[in-house]
Amino acid sequence: MPVKHDLYQDLGLSKEVVHERRAQDKRLDALLTQYDDADAEVLKAEKASASDEDVEKLKKKRLLVKDEIVGRLG
Repeated sequence: MPVKHDLYQDLGLSKEVVHERRAQDKRLDALLTQYDDADAEVLKAEKASASDEDVEKLKKKRLLVKDEIVGRLG
């Protein structure tokens, strides 16, 4: 069963800290929105039993956004 990816745990930051930074940084806000959208796409594909190749492409897309988020928060 597909499970939503816990970005905050991966970042090692609390939700509150990330949301504080998000409120002050429009680019970070946009990236976090992109991440949520990408994560939803992965979950939808997994639930729909999409091909492994399609799911991997979506996961890579999500990872690229996550890398940008890490860069913004770094």
